[in-house]
Amino acid sequence: MAPRSYGQFCTLARTLDVVGQRWTLLVLRDLMLGAKRFTDLLDGLPGIGRNLLTERLRQLESAGLITRDHLPAPAASRVYQLTDDGRALGPAMAALGRWGAERLDKPEPDLAFRPAWMVFPLAYMADPEAAGGVHEVYELRVDGETFHLRVSDGAIEPRAGAGSDPVLVMRLATATLRELFTGELAPADAISQGRIEVEGEPPALRRFMAIFAAGPAPHDQTQVPAATSSRA
Repeated sequence: MAPRSYGQFCTLARTLDVVGQRWTLLVLRDLMLGAKRFTDLLDGLPGIGRNLLTERLRQLESAGLITRDHLPAPAASRVYQLTDDGRALGPAMAALGRWGAERLDKPEPDLAFRPAWMVFPLAYMADPEAAGGVHEVYELRVDGETFHLRVSDGAIEPRAGAGSDPVLVMRLATATLRELFTGELAPADAISQGRIEVEGEPPALRRFMAIFAAGPAPHDQTQVPAATSSRA
């Protein structure tokens, strides 16, 4: 079924013709973190249904926003990933996310939550001035999932999976991440209370906090252990 059109010669209407249908932006949100299999998307979008996800993916592919590819062996799986045109929606989605962040209430018990949904916002809630001149990778391990944030002189790219040679590795629980985003828990307090385990040099932690937490690292974190190349 072809998506409905507003039938208006208007830039905003044209954008909504392409990405304004229910679930579409959330599919793009999940793909902003990297290529995903159909089953990954289905698991990350509770409530969408297989048929509707198939339809949305077909529409996005027809619009040139995503493409299908195959992972090399041994995975040999079909994955969906953003095209350059699809990734170009990132700044617009970031602006919408900032607007929504000011209206995000404390989560109700019945609301679904995934750590990945909070990783993409880290990129647009960061301080670009503090990220200027920084070229580092920070890795987040949230329960059984791993993500990384690559900072390149003010540009920040959030991705799923382990980072290459991260200068900082942080381990935390999903509940801790949720409390950080609702403001119930301050980042410095989470570290000092041991709710975030930190592996890395103190200067790297201070840079991370300045970029992503809008504040300095806790004073007692001057002796965090040096990072290693091991993967927990």
